[in-house]
Amino acid sequence: MIRLALADDQALVRAGLRMIVESQPDIRVAGEAADGRQAVELVRREHPDVTLMDIRMPGLDGIAATRQIARLTRVVILTTYELDEYVFDALGAGASAFLLKAAPPEDLIRAIHIVASGDALLAPSVTRRLIEEFARRPQPAAPKSRQLSSLTERELEVLREVAGGFTNAEIATRLRVSETTVKTHVAHLLDKLDLRDRVQAVILAYETGLAGQ
Repeated sequence: MIRLALADDQALVRAGLRMIVESQPDIRVAGEAADGRQAVELVRREHPDVTLMDIRMPGLDGIAATRQIARLTRVVILTTYELDEYVFDALGAGASAFLLKAAPPEDLIRAIHIVASGDALLAPSVTRRLIEEFARRPQPAAPKSRQLSSLTERELEVLREVAGGFTNAEIATRLRVSETTVKTHVAHLLDKLDLRDRVQAVILAYETGLAGQ
């Protein structure tokens, strides 16, 4: 059973989300929050597996709230616009997925299942925003680059592919190996770098400059 927390400042949105997720036999709503501060309190009290988090909320916003609870729950960011200026910051704060509020219900359910299983949902459009963001940033500092020293050449190659927004199946085709092999490499590099999921891997790849090599 997946225990879920809902955080959105609009009661009608929360009601709609609750209706969608509770139609699934394996998802139960652990509680609702109308702002970021309530969301933090809810997560610390109920320890949900996944939290659906709106970005723009009064008081403590979704980004600040995500930063406080990302190690306690998997966070799915909900936003109205695909090019929301805060999407990158939310992912950097520790969110594991990004979803438009206009997305069909089946996409929401899929996102919840994906992050609950320990993976991350990083759409190509979000990857492009990461690329654009890091293209505007100064060169990376040496300490973060040294984090990659524990990786093998193949793991570095796989990380570059992950940073390019490619799925495991696409990486397998590009590197001419099996998808199972790619999954194993991804699991190993996440473990070596002490990263939670692919989102963090992509961010690190751009922060260290690996993705531009």
